[in-house]
This record gives sequence, C-alpha cells and structure tokens, in this order.
Amino acid sequence: MVDQPGFNSKINRSNWVRLRTLIVLRWVAIGGQLAAITVAQRLFDLDLNLGLCFLAISASIVANLVAVFVFPENKRLTEFEVAWMLLFDIGQLAFLLALTGGLNNPFALLIMAPVTISATALKPGTTALLGAATIGFISIVAMWHLPLRTEDGFIMQMPQDFVIGFWTALVIGVMFLGLFASRITAEVHAMSDALTATQMALAREQKLTDLGGVVAAAAHELGTPLATIKLASAELIDELDDPQLKEDAMLIRDQADRCRDILRSMGHAGKDDLLMRRAPLSAVVREAAEPHENRGKNVHYDIAALTLGGPKQPTIDRHPEIIHGLRNLVQNAVDFAAANVWIDVGWDNETIVLTISDDGPGFSSQVMGRIGDPFVSERNKGSSSQRPGYDGMGLGLFIAKTLLERSGAELSFANGGDAGSAAPQFEIRSGAIVQARWPLDRIGATSDSERPALGENIAIEAT
Repeated sequence: MVDQPGFNSKINRSNWVRLRTLIVLRWVAIGGQLAAITVAQRLFDLDLNLGLCFLAISASIVANLVAVFVFPENKRLTEFEVAWMLLFDIGQLAFLLALTGGLNNPFALLIMAPVTISATALKPGTTALLGAATIGFISIVAMWHLPLRTEDGFIMQMPQDFVIGFWTALVIGVMFLGLFASRITAEVHAMSDALTATQMALAREQKLTDLGGVVAAAAHELGTPLATIKLASAELIDELDDPQLKEDAMLIRDQADRCRDILRSMGHAGKDDLLMRRAPLSAVVREAAEPHENRGKNVHYDIAALTLGGPKQPTIDRHPEIIHGLRNLVQNAVDFAAANVWIDVGWDNETIVLTISDDGPGFSSQVMGRIGDPFVSERNKGSSSQRPGYDGMGLGLFIAKTLLERSGAELSFANGGDAGSAAPQFEIRSGAIVQARWPLDRIGATSDSERPALGENIAIEAT
C-alpha cells in the first residue's frame, strides 16, 4: 500500500515522559540554586533575602519528595501532569530571580529550560501556553524585583538598555528554542514511525515468502499418509459386503482424493515460491505490478536490453524489498495517472535500469525536493480531487525508497515535462517519472547459463 494511515506523526508523546526523569532534573536544579546562592553570599558578599530564597527552594524540595514517596518511579505522566510540573518550575525560578536582581541575574537564562523540555515532549499547543507563561514571568521579573545589593550597600545592576536587550533576547530565545525543538522532535518521531512501518511491510512480505516453503513441505509430508488411507479404503471397498459400510469406505476414498488434490495445489504454489526465489527480471517486475494492472489504468511494459545485441535478460534474487518497493511505486503511479502507466526495464553488462512513468499531473515543485521523506502531506494541490478521501502522508514513497535503496538501488525523481527528465522524448508521459538503477552484483543478477533455477522441494528425513 502507498500510505499507512495508522502511523501519524502528530501523536501524543506526553505519556513517554517518566516522573523519575523530571524529578532528577529538578534535583539538579535545586543543587545548582543552592550552590549559586551560597557562592553569591560568601564570595560576592551579596545581601540576599535568604529566608525567601530558601523558601522557594524548599518548595521544590517538598514537591520532589512528595513525588518520590507517593508515586512509583516508573510512572508515566500525562500531558496535563507534565505541563503543571514544568509550570511550577517556571514559577519557582521566576520567584527566585525576583529575589535576586531580576534580569540583572545572569542565571535568568535558565528559565528557557522548561519550555525546551515541553517542546520535546508535549503538544505544540501546550508548549505555546508554557512559552507565553514564561514570557509573562520574564516581563514581571524585569519590572519588579529586589536589587542585587552588597553588604556595603552597592547595587549591582546593568544599564537599562542592557536589561531591555536581555529581556528581548530571552523572549526570542523562548520562541525560537520552542519552535526549533518542537520541529526537530516531530521530524525524529516521524522518521521513527516511518521506519517502523517500513520494517512491518518488509516483515509481512518476508512472511508471505516463507509461507510458500512451509506449505510445500506440509504437502509433501502429508502425501504418504493420504496415499495409505486411499489404498486401505480401496481394499475395504472390494472386501465389504454390507452396502452401508461399503458406502462409508467409498466416502473415505473420495475424501482422501479431495485432500490429495488440495495438497497438490498447495504444494504447487509452495514449489513455485521456492522456484521464484530467483526469477527473470521481467517476472519480478510483473509480479510487483500485477495487483494494480486491473484498476482502470493501462499498464504498458517495455522490457529489453539497453543496447542492440546486448546481454540476455538477467535472473535476479527475488527479494521482498524489491517486490514491495516496486509495488508501492506502481501503485503511486496508478493512483495519479490519467489513463496510462509505463514500466520500462533495461539492462546492460553492469546495471539494471527501471523507469516508472505516468500521464498524470506529476510532482509539484513545492515537494519535489522532499520526495521520499515520510509524511509529506501532498504530491500536488490537485491530488485530493483525483483520490477522494485520500489524505496521503508520503509514507508509501518513503517505504519504497527505503526498501529499494536497501537492495542497492539509486532512485531519482522527475516530471515528464522537465527538460532534464528521464524520458523527455515521450511527450505523452507528462506525469511523474521515477527511475531506479541497480548494479548487477547488488541484486544477485546472473544469466540462466551461469546459475540454473532451483529444483523441486526434496524432503529431508530427520536423523
């Protein structure tokens, strides 16, 4: 499939935050605050209101102790709980700054830390509220605060212009760090979700491949007991005189024949799967495109060597990565094509080149540079009208790109109308063009004479 609606980059990540993590960060902050106050008083002889300062720090200590003894260490916090803990830390630090010179205190920079934590763990709306609260506290502290006064009565303060500049820098820092951290975190989790979807798709394809071997082995093993049942029932038919018993024996024989036919069909499918672990290049390409050949669009194939008199068609390893990746690309082309999709396959002595093109609208210029990234929301502005109810995230192209590159392919994307596109000579191919290029040795390509196809399944007796 092209897109996996179940994977959404805008998920709620707040319950990923453990209470223990915030408790540890708060203990670090408490230690730093105690050290700063002690050094300021002893080394710089500052006249601080120690009672109120220690009251603010004690509030954090009490909050941490309550969290430690009341809740388990592995507790996962909700969005609301994380927001309130961070808001408490912002308010506590703002209160300390108000007691220690306001923005004249260089440690005022630390008030941006809770907003950064929120941006990496909470929803954008919650982060925006915490950022607004932080800016509000900064503004209040800038206007109303106790001065930094030494024991001799000297007031340590910056010029007013510097204070205004520092306030401006803090406000910009809160907004910038919040947006930057939120964007980076969203991209990291989007990539993680997309890679998870890729692994699931590959695992599903691999299970389907392995299932054929299991079916073939089961068909082989069950063949002998079914033959014995049929032979015994045939002998009973000849020897029994009771019509009712004879009819039952005939039923057993008929059902044994039916089981034989079913297992023969299953065994044939299993053998075909084993035989297709290596297959001609054209067979692999057609297998990948087959599910989308009857969806109302014409799928055209052009499979030939790149040069006249070139080498014979290679046989390649039938990797699940190649099958699933090509299938996603073909589906994407069929989804957006007006009427036709072209699949061109060529090879020479060194490479295999596969090009998928269509006569649809092509890739929009806005997303051309982002093709292959997960969760690109639109291919062009007109895509929704062509695919009603479709809310694409670009995950299908990401999966295809990731899987095919894993198999050794180099992918390029273009539009048929571009001067530098892969097939500009075909004006009818006005839509998207995706080209994949493999070195022959990366996908196990050989000629039939170099490596024959696998034979039938052979039962191996256990020793």
